[in-house]
Amino acid sequence: MARSGLALVAALVLAGLSPVAGAATGDEEWAVCDRIVSAHPNPPEGAVVVAPVDNAVRRATAEHQGGTTFWLAPGTHTLGEHEFGQVIPKDGNVYLGAPGAILDGRERNRYAFTGDAHDVVLLGLTVRNFVAPRDEGVVNHDSGDAWVIEHNTIENNGGAALMAGTGQVVRGNCLRDNGQYGINAYKRGGLADLLVEGNEITGNNTENWEAQTPGCGCTGGVKFWAVDGADIRDNWVHDNRGAGLWADTNNNDFLIEHNLIENNDGEALLYETSYNAVIRDNVFLGNTIVQGRTFADRGDDFPVGTVYVSESGGEPRVPARTDRIEIHDNTFEHNWSGITLWENADRFCNSPANTSTGHCTLLVAEVETCTQPAIAQQPLRDDCRWKTQRVDIHHNRFLFDPATLGCDKLCGRMAILSNWGTYPWWSPYMGPVVQQAITFEQHNTWRDNVYVGPWTFTPFDRPRALPPAEWQGAPYGQDVCSAFTLLPTTC
Repeated sequence: MARSGLALVAALVLAGLSPVAGAATGDEEWAVCDRIVSAHPNPPEGAVVVAPVDNAVRRATAEHQGGTTFWLAPGTHTLGEHEFGQVIPKDGNVYLGAPGAILDGRERNRYAFTGDAHDVVLLGLTVRNFVAPRDEGVVNHDSGDAWVIEHNTIENNGGAALMAGTGQVVRGNCLRDNGQYGINAYKRGGLADLLVEGNEITGNNTENWEAQTPGCGCTGGVKFWAVDGADIRDNWVHDNRGAGLWADTNNNDFLIEHNLIENNDGEALLYETSYNAVIRDNVFLGNTIVQGRTFADRGDDFPVGTVYVSESGGEPRVPARTDRIEIHDNTFEHNWSGITLWENADRFCNSPANTSTGHCTLLVAEVETCTQPAIAQQPLRDDCRWKTQRVDIHHNRFLFDPATLGCDKLCGRMAILSNWGTYPWWSPYMGPVVQQAITFEQHNTWRDNVYVGPWTFTPFDRPRALPPAEWQGAPYGQDVCSAFTLLPTTC
């Protein structure tokens, strides 16, 4: 252990903590990839045996009725030469992989499993080398409902390893080295009740889409869009290019717990223009360093955060298991900064600055109503913008050593801020309106946390970098009863 690491351990002991154990890459507790063992070495009674012959899976699916179980024998299964060679399941079909059963797109076929069938099961398969385009997926391409995708390896594909539908279960899979995402949880009209549990999601966005299309917002481990109810637990999300987990636009009712999220280039977790979430008992380790250094090297002082809450908050009018965003009992170690709460004063329904083009908050039925003169009056003045509000950050451990990151500035910050409203001309949020609201009026709170390292705090706008005493003092009054290294607690 380096000298800086020894210093950190000493500080942890003084703070009454112990270093995070078992969080290193390759930990057997978390690894899924290369450890999946088929549960079906022999075909179950009544199953249709599919030999590893070109197009055999497609033909067998077409010839049998829904509810049939198919057992793919050991070997490489292929889907012909045409780019649209694909399996189109029927309702209730089950596809079981024998040990060594591989469905290979050979970089010719776009998709593996498509169609709108429901209650489809995929278990124990390796799906590789399909070439889905950007924003599309290889497995469950059309977001069929109630699919169970369990103990599969889905790797080295274009686009996303898989899409999602309502009631989908994604459990115990290896989702690695795909061109865009491990999971693209998007369905036209939205989806609900998604479970993502016990997966290893690693190395995704190999095609580096953000570099190809700057500002696309289309990279990382998992992307969620308009998902109402999701449990994301016990996953190892690591070494993705871009964000680890990204909930973008009108997601609601998320429970994100017991995950190890580490070494992602971008944010570990980005919760954007969304509502009501519980984020608890996770370990965030070594995230956001690539993105943070990129900002710092170009002289951009925006407080990049490992958990980035952007225009998102608790909203009692949107039904969920909580009416807040609760971030508690997590461990943050050696990330580029901690938690940033941000609200863009110029981003609201019907604004040209709204990058969720054509979408509005869940509190407004029609985006067209959010314009002058109506937007200047209540309730639209409140309801036309996504608010970073009712965020409660407590009982977390924030551990940071700048020597470990090779960083001497901009890399150990907490932030709650907005920009000065300037755009468009008819905006009712001009000037410091949103800066004042997010910092002082929208019930955003840090409390009862433990800090190890030289943390600074950025409230209201970018240039401020406050020490703990000023952060805790008037007018901010944050981190009541929190403990800072070698400083007495206030309680």
